[in-house]
Formats: sequence, structure tokens, C-alpha cells
Amino acid sequence: MRTPAAEMLDVEYPILAFSHCRDVVAAVTNAGGFGVLGAVAHTPEQLEIDLTWIENEVCGRPYGLDLLLPQKYEGADQGGLDRDALRQLLPAEHQAFVDDILARYQVPDLDPSRREAVSGIGGMSVSPKGYGPLLDVAFAHDISLIASALGSPPVSVIDRARKAGILVAALAGTKEHAVRHKDAGVDLIIAQGTEGGGHTGEVATMVLLPEVVDAVSPTPVLAAGGIGRGRQVAAAMALGAQGVWCGSVWLTTEEAETSDTIKAKYLAAGSTDTVRSRSITGKPARMLRTKWTEEWERDDAPGPLGMPLQPLLVSEAQARINRSANTAGSGAEELATYFVGQVVGQMNRPKKAGQVVQDMVTEYADVLTRFADEASALTGD
Repeated sequence: MRTPAAEMLDVEYPILAFSHCRDVVAAVTNAGGFGVLGAVAHTPEQLEIDLTWIENEVCGRPYGLDLLLPQKYEGADQGGLDRDALRQLLPAEHQAFVDDILARYQVPDLDPSRREAVSGIGGMSVSPKGYGPLLDVAFAHDISLIASALGSPPVSVIDRARKAGILVAALAGTKEHAVRHKDAGVDLIIAQGTEGGGHTGEVATMVLLPEVVDAVSPTPVLAAGGIGRGRQVAAAMALGAQGVWCGSVWLTTEEAETSDTIKAKYLAAGSTDTVRSRSITGKPARMLRTKWTEEWERDDAPGPLGMPLQPLLVSEAQARINRSANTAGSGAEELATYFVGQVVGQMNRPKKAGQVVQDMVTEYADVLTRFADEASALTGD
């Protein structure tokens, strides 16, 4: 799988694994792929600990970092607002709606110390004031790539990365977004179809990928959305991708820190059991369909707020739900959800992350062999 993107990343397999779990990041990198740590919810102190741990595990092999770098969010004109200022913008109607959900599903309250731990801006650093300290930590380490999951990276970030010899990538859900990324000067563009977990657009990977490849050539493109097996990797390559970006498939691996409740839901879910919802981050993100997403789809529900107001609104509620979701049959268990793509339908048994990489490569090679045989038959060679 020696594509130009693989050479840029200095990896054996251009299989990039996005994960909030450092164990998955290290395992994929050590298996010949490229682990990417999702750090939007990290504090600078937590990030320092995790990057140091990863580097001790991978012994010089490459890995990267993923952040949310949106251009549009509440308070963007001021470079971001602090928690108290944002709290003043939360409508009473929305807070009452969240409180009503928790009461009807009998979700226990948090103890005061736990409440204090989730008192940040929804646990997400989306403004320069928030992600700036994370970048300072990252640039002090041996990362090989910074990826922006939302929006084109700011020029200042790209310039700083270029001076440090670090590649910059950005996810795109439309051709227009991809062209914007190219014009900004990113090194890699990740075309993510609507099948993908987390923040995603409305265009399917099969349609989006060749559009993006044609629009941004010669900038390398990675495919994302609906990719968890070697056959899907081969399909992405056939459509012009130089590698793949996967997130959901790692959530049921043995290394993943996914809660037992959510992991059990993933293993039982089919490909139709997800929905794009703004109910957690304020931007459309694909996640498991549960009572939580259904509540926000009610005709009388208030519309979700923008980022970062919606994360701030629901952060304590989500902490309460996740804290109690391990009680079978509870309202918290019914409400519990997390981001995942439609590929969840094939995530039906736990594996080690390294084994997932090897299974992808083996199946990919099988597809290439079959195509080679078919091509030979066509040409008579």
C-alpha cells in the first residue's frame, strides 16, 4: 500500500485511526498504520500525559493529533467566550427541556466533586483560547500530523506546523469544503461521507470521494465514512483515495475505552441504528439512535443550540447519564449514546486494534488479487 500519502506519512499502510483512546492510537501505529489522537476534550495536562505515553509506546513511529478548529461558533468574533459568558446565553427553555428529560428517565444527580469536573465548556476546546494551549503541548512533542475535524485550519496553525515539519490535514463533507482546505494550504484532505461517525455531512462516500479527488488534485485525499474492512479500503482506492481514515471501527476493539454499556449497544446495532443529530455538539454528528436523540427529535423539542452552547448545555446531563448507564433497564441506559458511523453494523465482535489493521490489509490484498485475475482474463495474459 505504498501510495504517495503513505510515503508522506512514513507508514507501511495508509490506514489512519482516529481515536480518543491513546491505547488504540499506539496499537494502530505499531501495527503499521497511523494512529491519530482525538484531543478536543483533553486538558493541556491530560494531553501532555497521553502524548508522552504514546511516544514511549511507539518508539519513534509516526502518529498524529486531531482537534476541532471551526471558523463558526458562538463568540468567534471575540476569539471565544469563557464559560460564564456562554452560560448567560443559554435559554431557560433549553435548560428546562434537559432537566425534564433527566427527571422523566430518573437519572441520578452527580456528587458535587463530579459536577465540578464537568463544569467546563462542554469539555470541548473549539476556540483559539481553548485549543491554543493544546497546540503548545502538541508542538513540544514528536507528532507528525495535525488534523482539523471541523473547518479549514487557521493560517497561523498551518504556518506553525509547516515550520515544525508537521503535516496538516482537514476533513471535508462537501467538494466545496475540500477546495477551501486546498486553498488554505493543507497537505492532506479527508473526504468523509455521511456514513461516518461524528461530525459529517449529507453526501455519501461513494459520491463524495471521486468529486473531491478530482477537485483538489494533486493534493492527496483520504477516504472516510463507512470504512472498516479491506473491501471498503479497496473501493476507496479505486475511487482515487490514497489511504483511509477510520474512527468507528476502533470503538469495539479490546484497547478502546468505550464504556461497557455503549460497547454492548455497538455490538448489537445494525447499520440503520444511527442518526445525524445536533443534540450533543450543536453540529450534525452521527451517533447511535437512542431515547436521547429521539427526545431531541420531538415536535415540541427546542432546536439544538450552536457550538459550543449545546455542549455546555448538555455536558452535565451527559455525565449523569454515562455515570448511571451501567444499570441494566435504567433510564440512563436507554438514553446513553455515543458517536458512531453506519459501519457499526459490521462491528459485531471485539478484536485487538492491531488485528483490525491486519484483517483490513489481508482482505484488501485478496481484492487486488481477484481484480488482477479478472484483468488478466480480460486481456488474455
